[in-house]
Amino acid sequence: MDKCAHLLITEPTQMRGKWLETYGGNDLYVEIGCGKGSFTVESAKTNPDILHVALEKSANAMIIAMEHAEAEMLQNLRFINSLAEFMQSMFAKDEVSRIYINFCDPWPANRHIKRRLTHRNYLELYKQFLRKGGGIFFKTDNLPLFEYSIREFEYSGYTLPELIYDLHKEGPIGIMTDYERKFHDLGLPIYFAEAVLI
Repeated sequence: MDKCAHLLITEPTQMRGKWLETYGGNDLYVEIGCGKGSFTVESAKTNPDILHVALEKSANAMIIAMEHAEAEMLQNLRFINSLAEFMQSMFAKDEVSRIYINFCDPWPANRHIKRRLTHRNYLELYKQFLRKGGGIFFKTDNLPLFEYSIREFEYSGYTLPELIYDLHKEGPIGIMTDYERKFHDLGLPIYFAEAVLI
């Protein structure tokens, strides 16, 4: 942890409105729930001119992600050990260009519906810092969650320029998470939506 400490933002509220000024980059991409960080690290490697900030509520998983980032000597990636509901205090209006939500918990029980990261309350929260024309890139293996999310995106005023019901049908596309690679190897479809704030 000490070796990776420079990648961890312990006071993210103090960075609000200052991310690009402090760490550089042409745009700011945020991933909610990075897990062990395979997608996060590869995204940062592929887009060196973009600052990536990854949120993860599990400290143990985040440490693995940070070790991976440190091994790659990435300068454009930082981590926050936090929940999504606090994001408005971390990012200023129009500061974020893209949000990644990859294989989030579907919270299938009706009593937990408001915990879904694509619930309308969260989609309104993201509007507080996602710039106009910015997008939410959402992937899941859960069809009921995907169909629910489409309705929530539309209800919340996002446009949906891309909806794909089997992302890797013709072969792998883009950067995969560990879960995604496992599901793809099992022959399971991956659902993808791009929701743009207008």
